[in-house]
Amino acid sequence: MKLLENKTAIVTGATRGIGKGIVLEFAKQGCNIAFTYSSSVEAANALEKELTDLGVKAKGYQSNAADYEAAQELAKNVLEEFGTIDVLVNNAGITKDNLLLRISEEDFDKVIEVNLKSVFNLTKAVIRPMMKQRAGSIINMSSVVGLKGNGGQANYAASKAGIIGFSKSVALELGSRNIRSNVIAPGFIETEMTASLDEKVVEEWRNEIPLKRGGSPEDIANACVFLASDMSSYITGQTLSVDGGMLT
Repeated sequence: MKLLENKTAIVTGATRGIGKGIVLEFAKQGCNIAFTYSSSVEAANALEKELTDLGVKAKGYQSNAADYEAAQELAKNVLEEFGTIDVLVNNAGITKDNLLLRISEEDFDKVIEVNLKSVFNLTKAVIRPMMKQRAGSIINMSSVVGLKGNGGQANYAASKAGIIGFSKSVALELGSRNIRSNVIAPGFIETEMTASLDEKVVEEWRNEIPLKRGGSPEDIANACVFLASDMSSYITGQTLSVDGGMLT
C-alpha cells in the first residue's frame, strides 16, 4: 500500500524546486494534491497534468499565502473540492539577502510576511477541519539558517527561526486533537535557483558538507512523506535537519 493513500495535502509554493519535489513524491505515494502558486499559470497547469497522470486528484490554486483572507479562502475551496485536508506543507518562501546595515525595512517586512506570516495564515485556516476529523499533519519548511544564522540573511534567518517556535507551540496546543506539527530544516539543496550559481562556489559548498554533496528536492520530499504519513504518528514538535550533516 502507498504511504499517503486517500490523504489530501495542501502544499504552498509548489511549481518549482523543493515544493515541486514534494508534490511529485506525495502523488507517487497516493496523495491527492492541492498546491498553490503565485504567478506562473503555465507551470501550474503543467504540474497539475503531471500529478493527475500519476493517478491522483490534483488542482493548482493561484493564492498568496502571505494574505490572511486568501489563505482562509484557499482552505475553504480545498475542503469543498477534496472533502478533507489531512496534510499541510508550508513551503512558500523568498529571500532578500543583504547585510543588516543595508537591509531596508521593506525587505525585512516582506521576508517575514511571506516566510513566517504565511505559516500562521495557512495553519489557522486548516486547524478547524483537522480538529473536526481529529487528525492532521502540519509540516513547516524552515532552514539550516533558522538553526544557526547566516551573515547577510538576518531577515531570512529570523523568519525561519520563527517557524520553529511557532511549530512547537502548535504541537503543544493541538496534540490532544491528534494534530501533529513538525519542521524540516533543509541544508544546501540543489534546485533551479542554485543552478545559476558559479560551479566553483557550489563545489566549495559541497566539500564542506560531511556527505560531500548537495541535497536534492527528493531528499526533502522523502522526509516530508515520512512526517505526513502514519509512520510518524508519535512524532510532533520536532525539527528534522535534512542537511547532509552540515550542522553536525
